Amino acid sequence: MNSDIINPEKSEKLARFAKALGHPTRIAIMQFLLKQEHCYFGQIHEELPIAKATVSQHLAELKDAGLIQGTIEAPKVKYCINQENWELAKELFKSFFEQRLSEKGCCQ
Repeated sequence: MNSDIINPEKSEKLARFAKALGHPTRIAIMQFLLKQEHCYFGQIHEELPIAKATVSQHLAELKDAGLIQGTIEAPKVKYCINQENWELAKELFKSFFEQRLSEKGCCQ
């Protein structure tokens, strides 16, 4: 078993990333942001057929998890991928999913 996943700090971070990515709208926001250097709230809202308040809630969840960052450029907020945490998330998910399954199989 990979000792990185047993590490409580890394396990907690992985779970936080997974929770933040656990909604289709947040996946759509991340996919949109991954194609940009940065963008503004209005551009994200134009891409998604949902209320502004809902977009704000999803952005807050992604920001709280550290996957994105926002900079206030009054009166707008500019968003981009937090590159350091994006790389960490990729590393943690890769490590988690590369663990070997038991050779006995399920419940045997």
